[in-house]
Amino acid sequence: MMLPLIAFAAAAASSAPSCADGLCNIRGLEPFYEKLSRQPRNQPGKRPIHILQIGDSHTAGDTITGSWRELLQARYGGGGRGVLAAGRPYQGYLTRGVTADMSSGWKIAATFGGASVPPRPPMGISGFSLTSQQPGARIGLTADAGQMFDRFVLCAEAAPDAGTLTIRAGTRTERMALGSATQRTECRTVELDQPSFRVEVVADDRPVTITSWATFRDNGGVALSNVGVVGSQLQHFARTDDRVVAEELRAYKPDLIILAFGTNEGFSPIFRPNEYEITLRSQIGRIRRLAPGVPMLLFGAPDASSRRAAMLTNAPGQSPQPCAEPSIFTTMASASTPATPSPATAEAKVGTGRLDGLLSELGEEGDGSGDDVAPPPPAPAAQVPVTKTIWSVKNNPLFPPAGLRAVRDVQRRVAGQLGIAFWDWEARMGGACSAVKWVKANPPLMRGDYVHFNSAGGRDIAQRLNTDFERAHALLVAPR
Repeated sequence: MMLPLIAFAAAAASSAPSCADGLCNIRGLEPFYEKLSRQPRNQPGKRPIHILQIGDSHTAGDTITGSWRELLQARYGGGGRGVLAAGRPYQGYLTRGVTADMSSGWKIAATFGGASVPPRPPMGISGFSLTSQQPGARIGLTADAGQMFDRFVLCAEAAPDAGTLTIRAGTRTERMALGSATQRTECRTVELDQPSFRVEVVADDRPVTITSWATFRDNGGVALSNVGVVGSQLQHFARTDDRVVAEELRAYKPDLIILAFGTNEGFSPIFRPNEYEITLRSQIGRIRRLAPGVPMLLFGAPDASSRRAAMLTNAPGQSPQPCAEPSIFTTMASASTPATPSPATAEAKVGTGRLDGLLSELGEEGDGSGDDVAPPPPAPAAQVPVTKTIWSVKNNPLFPPAGLRAVRDVQRRVAGQLGIAFWDWEARMGGACSAVKWVKANPPLMRGDYVHFNSAGGRDIAQRLNTDFERAHALLVAPR
C-alpha cells in the first residue's frame, strides 16, 4: 500500500495551488505573462496587451482599476483607455482618463437596476446599451493627454429597421450603416493616421442601438478596460447576449479577462452557495466558450462590514464575529519640563575639560566654585493632554456579512478546480474586519459605508494587487 499512498501524495502536491502572496493558481496566467514579457514599448502599429475587467461598482468606479492602469502603463507603456459603456449611461458615471458626453434623445438599458426591466435590447460586456430616439442624438468622448488614441472601435446592432451612425474621430469621418436583412452585432474599427483626443458619434436617421465603444493606442504597452454595473451580481452579467459578447470579444481581443463580482452577492438577504456556484461555473464556462484560450483571473470578494443584524445569518454556517471599533479618549498627564543648561554647563557637557563647571551644576565639591550653592528646585510638573485609542466591540457592532465568507469559499474552490487564477482580496486587505481599520485609518482609505474605497484606498489596493501580479510574473517567466 505504500507506493499508491506515495503516488497519491505526489499527485496532491503537484496539483496544489501555486501562490504569489494573495494571487493563487498562477499557472493559469502563464500564457498572459508570456505575451507580456514579449510586449514592446513605444512600437508604432503594435497592438497593446489588453486586460478586460468585468464587475460591479468596485470596477465601475475605476478607483482601483484606474490606479492599476496607471501603474501598468507607467511600466509597460500606454495602450489607450480601452472598452467603456457608450455615452453616459447613468448619473455620476466616472470615466477616469477620458471625459464622456451625451446629448438628449437616447434610451438607456442595463443588465441591473431600473433600466433592466424587459423588454431589453441586446447587451454586451459593458452591461449597458443606448438606443437613439431622435435623429441627431450624439455621444462623444474626449481623452486626456495620456490616453490619446489612434484606434477607435464602436459596437452596435445591425437590424432590418436600423439607421446609420456618423463617426468623427480625429480627421476621419465614417458612416456606419446598420440596416441589415438579419439582426446581428457589428463592430466598426476606425484607424487613425495620428493620435487623437476626440471622437463623436451621431445617429443620423432611424433608431440605432450602441452596446459599447473603445479607444486604443497601437504603440505597444498595456490597456486596462473596466466595465462594471453598480449594484450588480454575476447573475446579472448572465443577462448579456452571447451574440453581442462574442462579437465584442473578437473586436476587442482581450489577453486576460478578470471577473470581479461578489460584494453584492455577499450582502444579499439570503445567499445560497449552491445556486451561486452554478452561476459562477456556468459564466466561467460561457466566457471560455466565447473567448477560447484567453486566461481568466477571479477576484475574491473584498472585506466589508455592516451593522444590519440580518447579515449575521444571510448564509449557512457560523455567524461572523463582531469587529472592534476605535474609541478616542483624551486625558491629562504630567510631563517634566527639561531645564535649559547655561552656556558654561553646556560647554562642560560636551567635553571642554571644565569639570568644575559640571560638578557645580550637580552640587558636588570641586575647586570651591560650588560651595554653599543649593541646587535649583525642580520645575513643577506640567499637565498635557494625552490621546489614547482603545479598540473594543460596541453596542450594535459592525461585522462582515456571513454571505461574504460563503462567496469567497465558493470562489476559491471553483477557481482551484477549474485552474483559474484567484486573487484573495480580503486577505490582502488584512483579513476579516479589516474594512473597519481602512475606514478609521488616518487618512481614511474607505468610505463610511464600510464597502467602497476612496481614492487613497484605491491606490493602496492597486499597489498591493500590482505587487502580487508582478511577483507572479517573476515566478512564472524568467527575465528576458
